[in-house]
Amino acid sequence: MSLKKAYLLVILILIVDQISKIYIKTNFIYGEAGQVDVASWFKILLIENEGMAWGTEIPGAYGKLILTLFRLVAVSGIGWWLWDSVKKESSNFLVVAIALILAGAFGNIIDSVFYGVIFDHSNGQTATLFSDQPYGTWFHGKVVDMLYFPIWEGDLPSWLGGKHFTFFNAIFNIADMAISTGVGILIVFNKKAFAKPNNPELA
Repeated sequence: MSLKKAYLLVILILIVDQISKIYIKTNFIYGEAGQVDVASWFKILLIENEGMAWGTEIPGAYGKLILTLFRLVAVSGIGWWLWDSVKKESSNFLVVAIALILAGAFGNIIDSVFYGVIFDHSNGQTATLFSDQPYGTWFHGKVVDMLYFPIWEGDLPSWLGGKHFTFFNAIFNIADMAISTGVGILIVFNKKAFAKPNNPELA
């Protein structure tokens, strides 16, 4: 795959990711009050987090800033990895996987860097884009998630603790899907992804 096509894939995912986030942010109220049930196993539910998996936060006054700066450095490294892989004519499996991971990481960084200064809050109201009263500051925006697939919900049997359980209870966005898909390609097609260019059977 050429670098031009790889960048086109990244840009396409970024556009879809940001359009979906802006639409959800400006049309949905935060939390269950604004939930839309598309199906029994698929719901649209606006939540926001600090940008780490499962809503994890780095403690301290500068935790969010440290996370955002770290992710900017990481994205720079992933971008170089993509450029280097294309230059070395690596497998399309590897190039596509890196492009997906880059697009996903960059998509969530946009939220972290900009959303705090262009949106107001979504608590009890739909947010306003380019608000005069933004909810945060530069590099302190929250990542918007909205895709929720509670495929099964019920009480576990007593031998598993008997607690109420939901599968799948994570709420995510298009950028997260891109990252997960890219990582999945690297895991499932590991040999093909990291095959040497001169090995046609694995490339």
